[in-house]
Amino acid sequence: MDLELRHLKTIRAIADAGSLTRAATVLGLAQPALSAQLKRIERALGGTLFERGRDGVRATALGDLVLDRARVVLPAVCELQEEAVRFARQGAGGYRLGGTHGPLLGGLVDRLARTEPGAQVTTYTSWSEREIARGVAAARLDFALVGVCGESGPPEAGRLAWTEVARDPVHVMLAADHPLAARAEIELAELAAEAWSDVPGDGCFGDCFAAACARAGFTPACVYETDTASCVHLVQVGRAVGLCRATFPATPGLVTRPLAGTPLVWRHLLGWHPEGRAAGRAAAVLAHARAAHTDALTRSAAHTPAPSPDRAVPVPARASGAVRASGAGRE
Repeated sequence: MDLELRHLKTIRAIADAGSLTRAATVLGLAQPALSAQLKRIERALGGTLFERGRDGVRATALGDLVLDRARVVLPAVCELQEEAVRFARQGAGGYRLGGTHGPLLGGLVDRLARTEPGAQVTTYTSWSEREIARGVAAARLDFALVGVCGESGPPEAGRLAWTEVARDPVHVMLAADHPLAARAEIELAELAAEAWSDVPGDGCFGDCFAAACARAGFTPACVYETDTASCVHLVQVGRAVGLCRATFPATPGLVTRPLAGTPLVWRHLLGWHPEGRAAGRAAAVLAHARAAHTDALTRSAAHTPAPSPDRAVPVPARASGAVRASGAGRE
């Protein structure tokens, strides 16, 4: 016999009632039928759950273990049922969004919440563009907001419909006191001796960056692959430089500058299942995503003016040392 939720409810009812007789009354069963059911449950779990006595029943050590789990599982299942009912009643009015890390997902959520205040908007984030796309293909998500470099194809291209939200030149992210920070644009080759910071991902951006470096005449040595906050910190203290999208938000202690000749391009994409429940709303969501991109650009570090060479910029002290790394921050 497989353990079911109704069995956990039975065990909890017996423990709460303190006797089989009272539990049978609560459950609407005859006492012999409840006793027989309890024996089947105990056989399935491999041991006695309650000790019987003149004053009722008392949980054994195994019974306490099962009760502890039941007190977690049963409320969680109840909450799941309630949330599912709310979601089903809401129907096509809800939005399940998946995205990689960056400002566009938050901007899209904000715009949907403002224009449709009654709609439920849920989000799921991952470093993996493929994981997000699989979630849409499996109907766990309605829309995927991800990116690819250059003309690379999106994940799940044969199953999902994809539309370009925007395309941005990739910028370099520098400490505000970096010797090149005052430049309007920077040649990639001028950064050959730098360390680089990177964020995780399963796309081809790392390969595209390595190819761009090869065309510029150098090969990056290694990579600091870490979360966005750590990448920013490494740049702020001068331990590394990084690459970022033009939508990267303005951040104290660093600047972003275009790379001369635009050796790398980032394409923001919106994907959905053409036969999914959200397909009819794709045009509206795409318009919101494009507006969120425009908003992100106006707040981005790319709009930060270059500091005057004769004016000091207050930033954290730059780190010393000859540690080198390579990579391409995709934020």
